[in-house]
Amino acid sequence: MSVSLGIVMDPIESIAPYKDTTLAMMLAAQERGWSIHIIMQEDIYLHMGRVHASMRKVSVYDDNDHWFDANNEVDAPLSELDIILMRKDPPFNMDYIYTTYLLERAAVEGVLVSNRPASLRDVNEKLYTAWFSEHCPPTLVTANAARLKRFVIEHEDAIVKPLDGMGGESIYRLTPNDPNINVVLEYMTRDDKRQIMAQRYLPEIVDGDKRVLVVNGKPVSHALARVPAQGETRGNLAAGGRGVPIPLNDHDRKLAESLGPHLVEKGLLFVGLDIIGTSLTEINVTSPTCVRELDNHINEQSSKGSDGYQRGIADDYLDALVDVRATTS
Repeated sequence: MSVSLGIVMDPIESIAPYKDTTLAMMLAAQERGWSIHIIMQEDIYLHMGRVHASMRKVSVYDDNDHWFDANNEVDAPLSELDIILMRKDPPFNMDYIYTTYLLERAAVEGVLVSNRPASLRDVNEKLYTAWFSEHCPPTLVTANAARLKRFVIEHEDAIVKPLDGMGGESIYRLTPNDPNINVVLEYMTRDDKRQIMAQRYLPEIVDGDKRVLVVNGKPVSHALARVPAQGETRGNLAAGGRGVPIPLNDHDRKLAESLGPHLVEKGLLFVGLDIIGTSLTEINVTSPTCVRELDNHINEQSSKGSDGYQRGIADDYLDALVDVRATTS
């Protein structure tokens, strides 16, 4: 099956190939004979009601020194593509939102866009957990620093974080006696003008912040426990955490399976749930990662196919995209 795949992403030149999930998706697509076209967010535009972009066709390699070759840019309507993956990393700002509108217009023209652009706007990765609050730690979202301080005092140990961050950026752990509690909350809320999130601190973080990938509503067999570095609270790999693949336990599997139908209904076919202990803390939908770390571990425990190619999580995602496109076209 010949498929023309577009990927909206950060500059391919700047990725870390050994751990980049988007590259894993491109490698799996290339193995199928799909043509791959990379697109920068700022190169998408609307003209006379149709969405176009400057894009580069690429060949990709599983090589940490030379992971891609790219053709010259070609300007074309996005409707010439069959599938588009929105894999642009946050910040989730107005430019990101404008891009989702443009991609939504491309979807009207017949392109399958994943994850669904409207859901990327609707599903804030922190706030959407409120729809499943029975699985979450005690949580407060407010712009009021005094209210946040009362929450910290009540729970004695809390995490505060912005609603639009990623990679562990601007996450603080606060206790009632912290001498910086007032200044941190004033800074985080921009003096009571910006909504932020507070959650009760979960001591199980010492065993890792588990990333559970959910592909087309079904959880992957293993999670990546991101264990904080010595003296750190954050398990994020970008903050120095150590990734440890672990089999999914019964609780986390059931939790992921209970969310699966809701995610599929929203067109969220590739999602990363963050779970600490037994508590759901985030639902990542913009550009979830950890595929390569998990695939490497799972592949070590299984034999390759007769053709030498080892299927992985990205293949399951591509299968889902093909199925969805077949049923909606």
